[in-house]
Amino acid sequence: MDRNQIAEICKEVIYECVPDMEGTPIYEDTVINTDTAIDSMGFTLIICRLEAKFDVKIPQRQWSKMSTFGDVVNAFEKRINRRF
Repeated sequence: MDRNQIAEICKEVIYECVPDMEGTPIYEDTVINTDTAIDSMGFTLIICRLEAKFDVKIPQRQWSKMSTFGDVVNAFEKRINRRF
């Protein structure tokens, strides 16, 4: 799975979890907690749904290091590609 596919799936999950963001553009440098309507509980829900969708586990200690959308994509890309 390439980075663009991972990013599109991440966006879909964000829009499912935060319906108010539907149609709002999300870029690599979009800061999750300041540029969006996503609070810490919403972020936790998104990460858990992405973990289930991609069948990978992101260590919780790494969550606090993810501040931008690009960071989220990077974390999942790294875990997904590690399996292959």
